[in-house]
Amino acid sequence: MGKTVARNKKAFHDYEIQEKYEAGIELKGSEVKALRAGRVNLKDSFVKIIKNEAFLMNAHISYFETTNPHFKPDERRSRKLLLHRKEIDKLIGKTTREGLTIVPLSIYFNHKNLAKVQIALAKGKKMHDKRETLKRKEADREAARAMRDKY
Repeated sequence: MGKTVARNKKAFHDYEIQEKYEAGIELKGSEVKALRAGRVNLKDSFVKIIKNEAFLMNAHISYFETTNPHFKPDERRSRKLLLHRKEIDKLIGKTTREGLTIVPLSIYFNHKNLAKVQIALAKGKKMHDKRETLKRKEADREAARAMRDKY
């Protein structure tokens, strides 16, 4: 993984991540500039499969200031994800049979400067699972703090 542009922290809180995939993303020119400037938000976004193609829905990529007003794309438009056919078939099978959800975890530029999205098959957490995760994180933080202060 290269330079991370945006992370979906809410996905790790709301879902139990099971499998991760890397997908290319189809962008317009001004959107690439906006990504490089870090003007992206994945908070409420999700992945939907329509007619055997994967789309990133509801991801907010704001347009760059220098963009021509006539060519400003919609900030929340659906963007096609580039995956292999076998991966799409596997995602369709898991979501229909097991009731899993596909969520974007992060957007980053790889070593060849191509924009990539890390997506994951995820299972929704219940409220008590979320509390348990928070307790575990807090306990780990306290243990690390105690170890740091000891030395």
